[in-house]
Amino acid sequence: MPLLRFVLVLLVISASTVLHVVPLLLVALLKGLLPLPRLRVACNPLLTGLAESWIGVNNWLWDVCTDTRLVVDGDATLRKDGHYLVLANHQSWVDILVLQKVFNRRIPLLRFFLKRQLFWVPLLGLAWWALDFPFMGRYTPKQIARNPALAGRDIAATRRACAKFRAIPVAVMNFVEGTRFTAAKHASQGSPYRHLLKPKSGGVAFVLDAMGEGLHAILDVTIAYPAGIPALPDLMAGRVPEVRVRIRQRPIPADLVGGDYQNDRAFRVRFQQWMNGVWREKDDDLDALLKAK
Repeated sequence: MPLLRFVLVLLVISASTVLHVVPLLLVALLKGLLPLPRLRVACNPLLTGLAESWIGVNNWLWDVCTDTRLVVDGDATLRKDGHYLVLANHQSWVDILVLQKVFNRRIPLLRFFLKRQLFWVPLLGLAWWALDFPFMGRYTPKQIARNPALAGRDIAATRRACAKFRAIPVAVMNFVEGTRFTAAKHASQGSPYRHLLKPKSGGVAFVLDAMGEGLHAILDVTIAYPAGIPALPDLMAGRVPEVRVRIRQRPIPADLVGGDYQNDRAFRVRFQQWMNGVWREKDDDLDALLKAK
């Protein structure tokens, strides 16, 4: 029964979360108390290992408790010690579980840019903080117009996060649309893409500015749900028949590293043109994945 399956999966996830997050927070506390930087850095593998173990339990549940078929194709060469910028389209909370299923222990732990409000999610908010996930304000244009100083806060947060990431293997994750796709949002934007919202280039530009020379590649991920966009309970209840994923490995564009996206209009236009080109190709990929038999 889907309801019974959902309840069992939820119970296992809840127990696994507590069993992993409590020791993770203890290690994070120890890390904060240690006096020497090299000792604090030595705690990172323990924190990452606990996070990857938690994800591993979720992936095991995917295998044993759902009939969801995951079909992945692409040309990427994945390295556990790599430094990646990961870009993806965003349709559902299921996207995060898909990305973790595809990449866990194959590339460094995915670090997401999170809305600041998510810090208050019980247990998980503290875990994300302990793992150095950057929390962003994501202010609206109206808020920035009223208080221009807000515009620099997310940039500063990005730079602080990237400074930490330079010292460790990392996969910085960015949902470039900035929000989950819906038909209503697509229509209100007047998006020129069939299956995507307009990309927001600023976050990508700031990461490339702060880390560009230290990144190995961009992993451009396209996620498709042929049976329709699911909610998280749909996956947990076994109601998602198939997920299709395409991974493209892209070189870091050397001419777009180190530019001043905020103040250099010509650079900003050039960067947005590149991002729009990536998004047009992604739209074609998503269309092909949805139509494939």
